[in-house]
Amino acid sequence: MEINELTPAERRVWDAFPRGEGVDFREHPEDSSVDGAGWGPERTVRADVLRALLLGAATAEEGRVAGLKIKGARIVGDLDLRYAVVDHPIRLRDCWFERKPLLYGSRLKALVLGYSTLPGLTAATMRVEVVLRLSCCRITGPVRLQGAKVDGGLFLQGAVIGPTTGDEAEEPPLQLNHIEIGTDIIANDLTVHGQMRLNGATVGGQVQLDRARLLTPGGIALHAETLTVGTDLRAHRLHARGMVNLTGSRIPGQAHLTRADLANPGGTALRASSCTIGELWLRHCPPIQGDVNLRRSTFDLLHVEPGSWPERIAIDGLTYRTLAPHLPPEQRLPALEREESGYLPYAYEQLGAAYRTVGDEAGARTVQLAKLRRHRGTLPRHARAWGLLQDATVGYGFRPLRATGWLVALLLTGTVAYSVTPPRPLKAGEAPDFNAVFYTIDLMLPIIGFGQESAYAPSGWYQWLSYVLIVTGWVLATTTAAGVSRSLQRQ
Repeated sequence: MEINELTPAERRVWDAFPRGEGVDFREHPEDSSVDGAGWGPERTVRADVLRALLLGAATAEEGRVAGLKIKGARIVGDLDLRYAVVDHPIRLRDCWFERKPLLYGSRLKALVLGYSTLPGLTAATMRVEVVLRLSCCRITGPVRLQGAKVDGGLFLQGAVIGPTTGDEAEEPPLQLNHIEIGTDIIANDLTVHGQMRLNGATVGGQVQLDRARLLTPGGIALHAETLTVGTDLRAHRLHARGMVNLTGSRIPGQAHLTRADLANPGGTALRASSCTIGELWLRHCPPIQGDVNLRRSTFDLLHVEPGSWPERIAIDGLTYRTLAPHLPPEQRLPALEREESGYLPYAYEQLGAAYRTVGDEAGARTVQLAKLRRHRGTLPRHARAWGLLQDATVGYGFRPLRATGWLVALLLTGTVAYSVTPPRPLKAGEAPDFNAVFYTIDLMLPIIGFGQESAYAPSGWYQWLSYVLIVTGWVLATTTAAGVSRSLQRQ
């Protein structure tokens, strides 16, 4: 391109490039690129001019670092850098693009498009050595960054992407599948009207989605299967309409969804199955609208309040070491009844183990008792009757003082009854002195003998009372032994 073909605006850019100086076309610092379609020729630069500069039409002045640094320009035509190797940083801030930049397969030093308005960005498999900034951009078409590699960070904070229209209406607005980021993805306050894809992405540092708005009602808002993060996934106050899918992700630090608003009515709102996560925080979240699937995942810490669980959950195979906040088991147990597959013994075992981990043995026993009661409902009628009897008498061995209470009540009943009307001796003159207390104990406890039962024979309704005491004693002894045996096996 000959320099005599340049417009005055383009000549400013051409002259500044070899020195790496900036050109600011803005009339006011508050100018918005959203209005760029109406900017005149004094702010218009052809994309071909920029392409020529970046591909070597002008060289750096001695002692200077050449670079493209523009603010507030209206860029018309195709900025086509497909497969290009560009050794100069590109900074096009507050600019309006007539057409989407084409950067497929390119090799760039740095790309900064902050606060610009674009109809899309095609940059799959692009390589960026330093940084890729799309902060506060307004992008109406798809952002295609599949397979891109950025040695530094990717910045999307405050950007608004989508909704896509026309032939691209069915395409996800933000495509980051298999992207490789050397440091962090910073996307706080990001808004995506459609699906954000992070499947197979690798991020050396953390992913930040604090206050982000992902809006795909009835679909998948965040598709991040097999995401690998070096430290944390932060999504404080995330607003998601559609599924948040983290299946198979690896997050060694925290998955921080504190105060996140997750909703996908009639579908799954959060799917984090087969994940390995250090800490999953669902702290202070409003009730999740839609199912939660945590099957086969492993967490060191699961932080969730009971009120955040939805009506249906899937936790088969979920493993966690500790559960926070520490609450009485009576507040945690109702969530286990929401398991979509019904009674799940492992879920109770896992909850009990969490209480034992923090030294709350009483809480662990309460969970085990709840497990046996829930299991009773799955048994045949005769087995349910036996289980009900064990529960009523000794609480399946977890409430041994119940048996003591029954025994004391029966002992008092028998003592009073037989004190009023002592039974007759079987052999007059040979029977020991009658003692109502020890006679009742003889009837109730089959393994203890004080010589009272064999020496006296009650009659009338007192005889029926003796039968009741004998049978009840046997039942209490049997259920207590069964409960103690079960408790010892668990130890």
